[in-house]
Amino acid sequence: MTGNAERDETLVQNGRDAIELVAHCLCRAQRFTALIPRSSLPLEAVYCHCDTCRRLTGAMYTASVPWPDDAAAAVEASSLQRYVVSDAVTTLSCGTCGACMFAETRPANNSSSSVPRYAVRTGTLANIDVPGLVNIARHVGIADTRDGGAVPWFCDANSDSSRPRLWSGQENHYGGLGDELSFETMLEKASGSGLGAGTASTDPVPSNSDAIPVKCHCGGVNLLLRRPNAYFAAMPRSELPWFIDPTNNKSLAGFDACDSCRISSGSDIFHWTFVLLRHLAFPPSSTGPRPTQTQTWTETVASSTSPSLTPFPTSSPSLKMAVIHDPSLVGTLTFYASSPDVQRYFCSRCFASVFYATDSRPELVDLAIGLLHPSKKDGGARLESLLSWDFGGKMVWRDDVLGGWREAFVEDVEKAAERWRVRRGLPKIWRRVLKEEGKA
Repeated sequence: MTGNAERDETLVQNGRDAIELVAHCLCRAQRFTALIPRSSLPLEAVYCHCDTCRRLTGAMYTASVPWPDDAAAAVEASSLQRYVVSDAVTTLSCGTCGACMFAETRPANNSSSSVPRYAVRTGTLANIDVPGLVNIARHVGIADTRDGGAVPWFCDANSDSSRPRLWSGQENHYGGLGDELSFETMLEKASGSGLGAGTASTDPVPSNSDAIPVKCHCGGVNLLLRRPNAYFAAMPRSELPWFIDPTNNKSLAGFDACDSCRISSGSDIFHWTFVLLRHLAFPPSSTGPRPTQTQTWTETVASSTSPSLTPFPTSSPSLKMAVIHDPSLVGTLTFYASSPDVQRYFCSRCFASVFYATDSRPELVDLAIGLLHPSKKDGGARLESLLSWDFGGKMVWRDDVLGGWREAFVEDVEKAAERWRVRRGLPKIWRRVLKEEGKA
């Protein structure tokens, strides 16, 4: 017995010194394992906040750790679907449930003979009971966010109190890391002075429509979100939906620790907002939907009240039927039914998470914040002109992380987000107040 097999056998025999990493997709069709020595912990994660990574996943960031080279052959030979991001980077995702699992990198002067390296998305790792399994080593691509994005609550959340390095640019295979930022400089600029020009949306929006592009990396999912603030401002406070802040008519932006969301996106904590389907539309350049033989779908098209934009299905049953019966109507949008009454929508080409829909609330979907393309007036990736963020509140579905390494991580992120809220002098949002008073 020699080489990797000998190493693995040694680790197995001395189990206290070995850790088995398990990465799997949401539907469990794809599962990968690797043995690592406990002495190699914590695994050092890179969090990337660039435009590309947000559009690839629907998350506010991507989080990755190196996958052991001696376990890479199974990944390379797998049936994971490949999406070429650049000459240097390819992502690998499950074609059934859409879970983004790995990033494959090659040298920038890529050749077919070069040996690929793999990084696993930390959200797909099993929540094993190994405290401090992952530490955030560095944040990159920060300048693209223009407002710091999710960095403020992840740059101060390591359980050992270490702070990751902060870089304005992306990883070297994208062309350099750019300037390194200090912790205080990043927080100060993220609080208002800005982190650079970034990339404001240049997607076409009708002159008579104050809409926000919703678009994945490949462009196969290409929608517009009509800004709903004025719509809700005209409603009596008692009639507002539960996700609208009655003080400013902004939509709730939350922190989600549920297993299904983290696995499907590859991100340990996912950030959703909530939108009525009636506020979504196809952009003017899109062919949009055509009437079909499905009555509900026809009624959906006929009910549109915005002639300047091509209508989008206004209920989750209509959306589901459009994807099933005539997928060309909705571009590359598809879904995986993670439960009998739940549809998780994603792009079938680049595998970005898009919507979470459930039959119990047919008029409403959760929308992946990372797909929103902010304009200059939105400030940046957090879109605080549109969204009311629950900084420091208890995450939803946090019970999913209990008993594993993510339990401490989630608690640390909650504390970091609370420090960020206090630093900015922001009040607790209405939902948090109601929860703490036992009224929600």
